[in-house]
Amino acid sequence: MRTLPLRRAGVLALAVGATVGLAACSGTGSTAPAPGSSSSSSTADETGTRVALSYPGGIVVLDGQTLEVVGDVASEEFTRLNSAGDGRHIMVTTSAGFQVLDAGTAGDDPVLTDLVFEADTAGHVVVHGGKTVLYADGTSDTTVFDSDALLASTDDLPETETIPGVEAHHGVSIVLEDGTFLTTVGNADGRTGVVAKDTSGQILAENAECPGVHGEGTAKDEVVVFGCEDGALVYDAGTFTKLTAPDQPYGRMGNAYVSETSPLIIGDYKDDRDAEGYLLHRVALIDTAAKTQTVVDLPEGVEYTFRDIARGPSELGYILATDGSIHVIDPATGSLTDAFPVIDPWEGPADWQDAHPAIKVSGDIAYVTEPVKKAVHAVDLTTGEVLTSATLEVTPNEMALTR
Repeated sequence: MRTLPLRRAGVLALAVGATVGLAACSGTGSTAPAPGSSSSSSTADETGTRVALSYPGGIVVLDGQTLEVVGDVASEEFTRLNSAGDGRHIMVTTSAGFQVLDAGTAGDDPVLTDLVFEADTAGHVVVHGGKTVLYADGTSDTTVFDSDALLASTDDLPETETIPGVEAHHGVSIVLEDGTFLTTVGNADGRTGVVAKDTSGQILAENAECPGVHGEGTAKDEVVVFGCEDGALVYDAGTFTKLTAPDQPYGRMGNAYVSETSPLIIGDYKDDRDAEGYLLHRVALIDTAAKTQTVVDLPEGVEYTFRDIARGPSELGYILATDGSIHVIDPATGSLTDAFPVIDPWEGPADWQDAHPAIKVSGDIAYVTEPVKKAVHAVDLTTGEVLTSATLEVTPNEMALTR
């Protein structure tokens, strides 16, 4: 496998708490993966979590236990990062498609390989049920492969299945464990809904009542939720149910934050189409079993963007807010039950691509970026303790974890 050159970025690790505590929580093979993640190889397990952070022109990879830099590779000016689902690789969205970043192991440095799943305008990456699903916005084609097959790939890509699209749009697809294929419907003029097909391509169900459909999340019992500009769309065992937002005609849920062992979903929520900036002050709560949606107002001064919600211990939600704290939200009630100060207060980005704080969770550990300080922090979500922090030589933007 040809690899791109490895560069090293210096890092100053600032021990804020006991690093051994972080190792015990997320650095061993016995640690349970984050909700919804797939299994990984024993080598990846022994290595533990790796944290990939994009910056202009490159990607830096950190050891999840110590936050020390283990690799720094050159890439394009702006890239998006997503877990590949196998515990070791990251999908890097580039102009050529989905390029494979090997985050490395204890014995192998991270490398940006020359393996590329070609795609016209690479978009969403979805990992579910042992499958990794790649969506190309420029064609609406969907590429599917077994997540763990990437571990065995050396000089070639794993075997894939390509499901041709119909009309190009910014969309997303998912494959359920029984082979049911769910994909968004739209064209250059807009997005309208979702269709479900069986393994032979026959339509099982479809719904065109989801304007601006965006994002997806799979809850308990493989119930899938898609966001709409006026609510949400729920797929459950062959049937679509439209949930209407309390704000009409515009109450947009754009992304779903889920645990695959809980029927409850948290969604980001925007109630003003013309609002300036990207900060949000309300969240959507969906009960996929009861087929209900409610919207909760956050306290004054507690705002966030699409990068700032994650699920974690006890099926709770964790919101990295503009006041610098991680706020714990109970998805059953919408109540904020705790707050953990982590970073300085921050302002929303001028453009969504601009570097601004983000949160990702592996097991009980949250990884939080603080771009203004070129910093990243590891937080124990069971206690709120900042375990380890590090200052980088680059400004982190996008973030993805290997597990």
